[in-house]
Amino acid sequence: MEFIVHDTLTAMADLLEQPLERRPDRLRELMAPVRSAVPMPGDIVDIHHRGSGFRVDVDDPRYLPALRRMIDADVLGHVERELRRASERLKDAPQPDSLQVMFILGNPDDDYLMSDTGGYYGIAGAPGWLYLLAWPTDENIGRIAHCAVHEFHHSVRYTTVEWNPATVTVGEHIVAEGLAEAFVRELSGPEAMGPWSSRVTGAPLESAYERIMADIDLEGMANTPAYVLGDTAARRFGSEPRGIPDMAGYAVGLRLVDAHLEATGMTAAESSLLPPSRILESSRA
Repeated sequence: MEFIVHDTLTAMADLLEQPLERRPDRLRELMAPVRSAVPMPGDIVDIHHRGSGFRVDVDDPRYLPALRRMIDADVLGHVERELRRASERLKDAPQPDSLQVMFILGNPDDDYLMSDTGGYYGIAGAPGWLYLLAWPTDENIGRIAHCAVHEFHHSVRYTTVEWNPATVTVGEHIVAEGLAEAFVRELSGPEAMGPWSSRVTGAPLESAYERIMADIDLEGMANTPAYVLGDTAARRFGSEPRGIPDMAGYAVGLRLVDAHLEATGMTAAESSLLPPSRILESSRA
């Protein structure tokens, strides 16, 4: 398949060289392809800021050095190479014909980004597109490409498994995140995994597991993210908190997937297209 990793690092550096009053329009131009793929109500600049993106309404002397650091580290080249490795590992599964990747610099003053998500995240919600956002740190700069693999796994899974926003269940959302992290681990080792699945341990994890399993069949994207991302994200994005610690859904999903892998002897790659019912059933064996 074809991967198109847009050189947004250079484009953002050019944007930051512009006077402040020109930067919002330059950002709108940069984001226009994604906006076309995923129509969203409201101004894309406001959406960008609310989504932890770097500010285009202030001068911040940290921004350009962060971009140059990622250019020097060849972050976008690493993204493309890891995506090609992932595509080869999943060569027996249907894959999109092409995938475009847009990387955006994060806001280092956004507490949710820096504290809850480890400074980076990805979205694979638009057909043919993968969106990555990060503020580079010593801990995450080498993992941004693995986050792209996590999101790519979602793209491959949903070529076959249905994702209907109205009917998707907590079980599917939880299992999908666990599978994607297990696939990253299988492809590149545990050190490549994001921090999300290891944030919650001990008694809080056990409590989250019980709470999530009690609502495993609850439907609808209006509900499921609260179980995956936890209460802080639920409040931030206007949904009902469910008593879930932040990011606990990743740990629960990985626990379920690991139990499935142990029970069946399958790999994460081989399990990529299984319906959630199969994974939940074998995880309880």
